[in-house]
Amino acid sequence: MPVTHTEVLRRAEQLSLSLADRAEEAETLRRLPEATTDDLVALDLLRMVVPTSLGGHGLGVSSLAHSTRILGHGCVASAWTCSFLTMHSWLLAKFPAGARAEFFSPARPWALAPAPLAPTGTMVATDGGYTVKGRWEWATGVHHGEWVMVHAIQTEPEFVTQFVVVPLADVTVEDVWHTSGMCATGSDTVVLDDVFVPDHRSLLAEQLFAGGEPMDGDGMAMLPAIQVLALVAAAPALGAAERAVDLYRERVAARVLAYSLGEKAVEQPAAQMRLGAVLSELAAVRAQWDAAVDELESYTGRGDVPLDRRAALRVAAAATVRGSRSIINTIAEGAGASVYFSSSPFQRLQRDVEVLKGHAIFDWDRATELAGRVALGLPPKPTDMI
Repeated sequence: MPVTHTEVLRRAEQLSLSLADRAEEAETLRRLPEATTDDLVALDLLRMVVPTSLGGHGLGVSSLAHSTRILGHGCVASAWTCSFLTMHSWLLAKFPAGARAEFFSPARPWALAPAPLAPTGTMVATDGGYTVKGRWEWATGVHHGEWVMVHAIQTEPEFVTQFVVVPLADVTVEDVWHTSGMCATGSDTVVLDDVFVPDHRSLLAEQLFAGGEPMDGDGMAMLPAIQVLALVAAAPALGAAERAVDLYRERVAARVLAYSLGEKAVEQPAAQMRLGAVLSELAAVRAQWDAAVDELESYTGRGDVPLDRRAALRVAAAATVRGSRSIINTIAEGAGASVYFSSSPFQRLQRDVEVLKGHAIFDWDRATELAGRVALGLPPKPTDMI
């Protein structure tokens, strides 16, 4: 039975507590603990944005984005991974009917599929499909996958790029994800070596990115995939900032200053001012992100997001990560050294957001350049993700 937006957020609140408890384990494993993937199934979150005609809940981008923000309160890297695995089922629903029959079933109307977006492989047409080879980085969630969706270049008979989906068994996974943050995403590299892919498991990139044909009960029908990705992927950083502000408020209320005669932080104007400042900054960041998510959702089923608005939504996502990082760093400047004990959740929030900001979609210079070019009436460049 489909669940509501409100119920999804309630279940996300429940899961976020478990993610916090397992954050250290997830970081050590460099992937989601099995208990977390079990929870995603038990809480029935994986089919959140799968169209109802395929057995999903058919909810919208607001449900996906806000549930991801809430999960970010518990563990940024786990929230990122959970959201990508959930969102990718929506992308798989855009593929031809023959592929959908392989991905979804009445008993299991979701599919776990990492999806590196960069077109770093090649494909050649052959009888009944394509031969695909290449190497793709940043395959978030690959250790939980059943399928892998990759983006490849086809040069004959014309230059196009397509997404193809292959079983995980056809993929070699290179263990490269040794990072200072976002460890639990397990974003290792995948390699295909002349793997055959039937035609029905291919889709032109422009069709996947632009929205595709609407399906019955698709709560995100015809939304541009890049803008969905950007705003949802920014949500764990915003969730981290919200959690960091809560931790700082608790710390100021309880902290006795080192090298003092029992002075309490709660009585210090500097601590009060710092808390007031981050509360104000958080309100502004949250308001911009909320407005962007609401605007994107308003285009559901229309597929007519103007170029300038697509650019603006890209900037809003990058600004969310930029502002969240600023909030966390401002807190760190006045929170004292003990927040860097490994037992403190704060240090992991900060490390995770520092690594998260490196995603190409959040590159501030590239995002603002794109928005500026569009505002001046100049065309986007071929490599712009818009």
